[in-house]
Amino acid sequence: MSRDPLLKERWEVLSEKLSQQFADGAPLDLDAIIYLIGVQELGQLHRSFKKDEKINLMHIAICRLLEPYGYYEFDYFDEQGWPHYRLVESLPPLRPGEQSVLMKEAIVSYFTEKEYLP
Repeated sequence: MSRDPLLKERWEVLSEKLSQQFADGAPLDLDAIIYLIGVQELGQLHRSFKKDEKINLMHIAICRLLEPYGYYEFDYFDEQGWPHYRLVESLPPLRPGEQSVLMKEAIVSYFTEKEYLP
């Protein structure tokens, strides 16, 4: 991520803003932010989730985040209101650092689209 100083700066601003809003300033890691996106996408903001539901929320978030890149496509909402996506194209093999940069880039784009970030 050091190759893209603008992305690094925007990620830090976003991470700080989310940490202040949702964790009383305690730093949120990448997985926690992905979880928050999953809750947002599900739209069931004021309830608690079981462990398997939390994993599904992270899957929803990853699908939604990678949708603009052409990897996933929204398919339907099930009877409980959970969104389902279908795989359009498999992700290329990425090293862990590359995965992290891709997800951070997608998250910054997501929150910019949602007008949470300028």
